[in-house]
Amino acid sequence: MAKVGSKDTAVRRQLDRLPVAGKTTMEMPTKSPSSRSASLDGEQTRVTGSRLIASKTYVPVLSSDREVLMPTTAARARKWVKSGKATPFFRGQMFCVRMNVPTGKVVQPIAVGIDPGSKWEGYTVKSESHTYLNIQADAVTWVKDAVEVRRNMRKARRSRKTPYRANRKNRARGCLPPSTKARWQWKLRVASWLCKLFPVDCFVVEDIKAKTKGRPKWDKAFSPLEIGKTWFYAELGKLAWVETLSGYDTFTIRNQYGLKKGSDKKKQAFESHCVDSWVLANWFVGGHITPDNERLMLVTPLQFHRRQLHVLQPTKGGARKPYGSTCSLGFKRGSLVLHPKWGITYVGGTSNNRISLHSLETGKRLTQKAKELDCRFVTYNTWRTALPVPSKAGSLRAGTV
Repeated sequence: MAKVGSKDTAVRRQLDRLPVAGKTTMEMPTKSPSSRSASLDGEQTRVTGSRLIASKTYVPVLSSDREVLMPTTAARARKWVKSGKATPFFRGQMFCVRMNVPTGKVVQPIAVGIDPGSKWEGYTVKSESHTYLNIQADAVTWVKDAVEVRRNMRKARRSRKTPYRANRKNRARGCLPPSTKARWQWKLRVASWLCKLFPVDCFVVEDIKAKTKGRPKWDKAFSPLEIGKTWFYAELGKLAWVETLSGYDTFTIRNQYGLKKGSDKKKQAFESHCVDSWVLANWFVGGHITPDNERLMLVTPLQFHRRQLHVLQPTKGGARKPYGSTCSLGFKRGSLVLHPKWGITYVGGTSNNRISLHSLETGKRLTQKAKELDCRFVTYNTWRTALPVPSKAGSLRAGTV
């Protein structure tokens, strides 16, 4: 087992790369344009044109009895940890602190705006004073194809001399198809995670509607969407109060603020999806007419092959290699591990008594030959996160570039 000291600078750098709650941008006039960087007390600053943009980081806070409190700044969190008043920890790759001393439990109203989408989604955590977090998440889009592959594999096994599951005819599918349910379950997972980090009072969701045309084939294709969102609203209501706004209402409010939404949905920028989620959250709590935080946190769910028996294509001789599992040499797949060479990574597949390790930021496979004894378990994990470069300040204003 590889030993890593608590004061190891390499480990510290790897842990510092994990995301925190968000950064608030504040605009201040400067004497002269410059591209130099400055360092203030607990803030990172940069000069852009005629404005000085100061970024202040926020960290989620839990009380000594595990109750969620209002976030604090990174500078204050560092002082608490250094003095022993708080203990640092990670929750879903988010850096947090837990108080070791009794504190007040007064919290402000916090709303979470949710902009659902077919491939990408936007989430914003905001109070009247600050915008704490913006998330651009990838949607779960692979379940439909996976179900089809599973069906074809079962059909193929019935024609070979091998154990197979008998066909089950005329089964009732239930209220939700697997692909639709997986999409809404992913949204619920993100919402539940945010409730463990922030004292959320309300979820404001952009209500999507499927327009019916009186044609059975057309209407049937959109019925799972309507059923899925109804199930999602019911489950979301168990976490906090739920408000819904139509897409036209969101469009109207966004125009009143003079904001514009980008046309490139796959772009990793605030104006792609989070501008709508920010509008939804600000509609409930108020406090701003322009976004005070444009920094994004990218979240991508990991795809696991839990029950697949073997690969589709056989090797020479007709043998099919095993494929799909929940564990790799004792590590649950997706778990975060600390490797002496590759740092903080997550566990992938296994082959020849070796483990594949993947990058947290890009998902790229770093190695296939990691030894079990060299990997130190950190925590369980089911998604990966990244922090892209924030967009230029003022780019959301209508008529600007």
